[in-house]
Amino acid sequence: MDLKLKGLKVILTGGSRGTGRAALEMFAAEGADVGFFSRDAAQVEEARASYVRHCGKVVARQGDLTDIEGYPALLTSIADELGGCDIFIPSASASGSKLAGDWDACYKMDVLGSVRGCEAMAPYLEKSKHAAIVIMSSIAATETFIAPQAFNSIKAALITYSAQLSQAWGPKGIRVNTVSPGPVWFEGGNWDDVKKGAPDMYASFEQACALKRLGTAEDVARAMVFLASPAAEWITGTNLIVDGGYTKRVQF
Repeated sequence: MDLKLKGLKVILTGGSRGTGRAALEMFAAEGADVGFFSRDAAQVEEARASYVRHCGKVVARQGDLTDIEGYPALLTSIADELGGCDIFIPSASASGSKLAGDWDACYKMDVLGSVRGCEAMAPYLEKSKHAAIVIMSSIAATETFIAPQAFNSIKAALITYSAQLSQAWGPKGIRVNTVSPGPVWFEGGNWDDVKKGAPDMYASFEQACALKRLGTAEDVARAMVFLASPAAEWITGTNLIVDGGYTKRVQF
């Protein structure tokens, strides 16, 4: 299937590792121009070098979305250099920094990172014929997952925000959807820590998935890229569960 991404401008926050990295690799391979930032300068450069193997333009920055004043300006500078923004994915999360229990960090990175990012990109998205936003939530928002912690509740708030934004911005031609991954393993991630430090717990989550394995960054990235692409141009306001059958409830 042709996802019709060639030449589109994609901006993603936190694109140097994990699912964000996997998604940008796919966007670039499809011929999209990509822009991203991350706090780690070495990771930014390594990821940039990987993306430029493809034909699209790459704009890479070192930056921190917890910089309340600087974050919107950082995004707009990326969009200006990239030549616009057709697709925005606020992917960076406190969970990636191992701060899932920190209420302040989760609020600033996940909620404000998404909300202020969408607001900053709105003028660019309104000019696009294929405008789309994909907000990252988690099945921790819809399931009683491991323990009561900030990450779970904050991600639930994002599902509501995304659904309401889809209704408000739909008339402007901007689609808004959410992706909610289940437990996902990638090297250096949270579930890599679990696998090394609590292998029995890791195995129990594998068995809890209908497909008997945890997800990979690529599993989630494929869903992100599809929902963002013009191939999904009549899909908005949805929350796509990507969890290998970990969730048992019937989805409505």
